[in-house]
Amino acid sequence: MNRIAGVLFDKDGVLIDFHATWGPAGARVIRRFAADAAQAHALAKAVDFDMQTERFLPDSVFIAGTAEDTLQAWSPILGTDASLAEQITAHMTAEGEACVEAPPEVPIALRALRGMDLPLGIATNDQEASARQQMAKLELTELFSPIMGADSGYGAKPGPGMILAFAAHLDVDPSRIVMVGDSTHDLHAARNAGAIGVGIGTGPATLESLAPHADHVIETMESLPELIVALNHPA
Repeated sequence: MNRIAGVLFDKDGVLIDFHATWGPAGARVIRRFAADAAQAHALAKAVDFDMQTERFLPDSVFIAGTAEDTLQAWSPILGTDASLAEQITAHMTAEGEACVEAPPEVPIALRALRGMDLPLGIATNDQEASARQQMAKLELTELFSPIMGADSGYGAKPGPGMILAFAAHLDVDPSRIVMVGDSTHDLHAARNAGAIGVGIGTGPATLESLAPHADHVIETMESLPELIVALNHPA
């Protein structure tokens, strides 16, 4: 019996190019909801976003946080009106779909894993609807079941809920699940669930910062199928 029963992925920085997708999307949302240039600057500063380069800085709450975390960071500037929060979330989801890009090695690696009869899933701190729309745009939806977001009812990472739900979905022990992520939130979630944490160097964090929290590290998705084979057939 193979040790690995399923592979769960974070989305941003793993399945999609974080900066190419969320940089332009974030800039568009800030410009859409800012009343003027000064407020746009304040909104960008609140989430550590550089409007000139259209990039989230490494410590941004947006990188590993939830939509609620971003809204909370903006609430002192925009207020706490629920309808406005819904508009911002909907606009971010729409822009995330419009701008989404995936590294070319991602679909190749995913289909190689599916060719190994491995179930694949998504566990993201983004909204589930956003994840589904982006995967549909990239024509990757059929590769994943389930697709879970921070609002899917299992909690957000670094909590273990989404990983435990995936293990329950497959009726296996969490120790047979691999969680692939580009942030310490992903790797702490894996550790909290008793799963195998794989850090990947395609997001904002460096491999050096991820390595102490990971069971394994890979530079890109291209290396993941080989790692799964090695885990299933240790020397």
